[in-house]
Formats: sequence, C-alpha cells, structure tokens
Amino acid sequence: SWSIFEDRVLYQLVVFLQPPPRHSFRLELYGGERLPERCSSVRVVLECTCSRIMGDTFCFLHPSKNNQTAQHSPLLQTLCTGSYLDVEEIACWVQNLVQTAWEHLPQWQHWQLTVVPSSHSCRMLLTGPSEMQLCALLVFAVEQGSP
Repeated sequence: SWSIFEDRVLYQLVVFLQPPPRHSFRLELYGGERLPERCSSVRVVLECTCSRIMGDTFCFLHPSKNNQTAQHSPLLQTLCTGSYLDVEEIACWVQNLVQTAWEHLPQWQHWQLTVVPSSHSCRMLLTGPSEMQLCALLVFAVEQGSP
C-alpha cells in the first residue's frame, strides 16, 4: 500500500519469505492454538527427501555413506536463532543488503538513502534533489500453509 503524509510518500510492502530448498517453515503451536501473529515462532525444518531419491541425489536429513551429517543452508545460520527464524536478524540482513545494493546504482546518485534502524522491519528513507522524500517500510511475512 502507499499513502501521502505531508511532504512524504510512504510505501508499505509485505515481503514473503520462502524457505530454502529441502526446508519448510512451521508455525509453532501454543496450547493447541496458533500464537498471535506478532508473537509467533516460525520454526525452520529440514525436510526428508529419502522418498525422492533419484540418481546421485541423497537425503540431507538422514546420514548415509556420502553424507554423514544433516546439511543446513548457510543463509539459515545467518537468519535463524537455533531452529527458528529471527526477525531481528532478518531485518539487519535486509538493511545491510539494501545499503550494499544502493552503492551499485549510479542512476540514483542524486538520491540519498537512509536506512532507519528497526528490529522488526526494514525502513528506508529516500531524499531526492528537490527534498522530496519517499519512505519504504518492508514487513516480513511467511505464507500460512506454504511448504
């Protein structure tokens, strides 16, 4: 969505996170009911692929002669605390990614990017040559029922 507030244009974007290959997201249950969305814990589960073995492909969850330990995505080691997605780590990672990518966009050299620190989202403020300001808020989500 977007809106205009005084001299700023505010864009709010939902960014749906997808699990890496051979993983899935699971919303933890509390007392038989789902937790409220803002307090929910999203567990990252390494999926068994034994039933999908074809050729030289092997299961990353169960050890075999070729694979003695379960293998997790390095990205998950960055974005998770234990087996759970860590929204603060995700926000920090996206903020750093945006700042690094911004440096490689010469067509935007007349705009100033300010990443506003936030522990649960990614907030960016773009200021143009005419002092026009665009504010973007990226909110992270996991689709319910997705693999």
